[in-house]
Amino acid sequence: MEDLGGKVAVITGASRGIGRSIAVNMARCGANVIINFNQDEKGAYKTLEMVKQAGSFGIVVQGDVSLYHNAEKIVKNSIDKMGKVDVLVNNAGICHIGLFVDMKQEQWNSIIDVNFKGMLNCTHCVLNHMISRRGGSIINISSMWGNVGASCEAIYSATKGAVNLFTKSLGKEMATSNIRVNAVAPGVIDTQMNSFLEGQDRKNLMEEIPVGRFGTGADVAKTVCFLAGDSSAYITGQVITVDGGMS
Repeated sequence: MEDLGGKVAVITGASRGIGRSIAVNMARCGANVIINFNQDEKGAYKTLEMVKQAGSFGIVVQGDVSLYHNAEKIVKNSIDKMGKVDVLVNNAGICHIGLFVDMKQEQWNSIIDVNFKGMLNCTHCVLNHMISRRGGSIINISSMWGNVGASCEAIYSATKGAVNLFTKSLGKEMATSNIRVNAVAPGVIDTQMNSFLEGQDRKNLMEEIPVGRFGTGADVAKTVCFLAGDSSAYITGQVITVDGGMS
């Protein structure tokens, strides 16, 4: 288990799913965590309860990361209450399943605003703080579909592809400031976002995964903890795919 004792981590979209798993696993590794949510306050406080059970301290901060002033608020509140931010995990994301030709502009704008602009907003707001402290780790949650593309998820895939290239570019840009920027690209993870998969569809998809199962939030979270800690000190600008060998 990675030692994150003394570190402070901000996790966006941490009220459920992968974000919750990241918050809890980072807490188990000794980090204090800031749990961001937009709408699911009950879920965020459930995550906080799990963080405390894991033996660490946490706070909950509401904010829609797609709005720059909210990203500023999240970062400012985190620094004011915790004193610093060592790790930023840009996890907040949404998707829409359907043909691109049937999508409305409002739908793709929303996906772009949360998945890509939300990451830009939070990263931009934390960078000066990390630069002044000469260190930090930024971890962006991407998707295997950002690597290969997915039918009926064209805009989602495009945003995650943009996340990947931003990660690689910023990793090079910030290396001299001792700030590492990496991404984790999950495959099919057994979360609420994939709860629409049922019966034969679920079985068929599982058969396409070489390891024979859907991933768990913990599979992703453990990789995030590795990238947040000192064991990955020489890793930056990378996209690590966690998909059971599917892609």
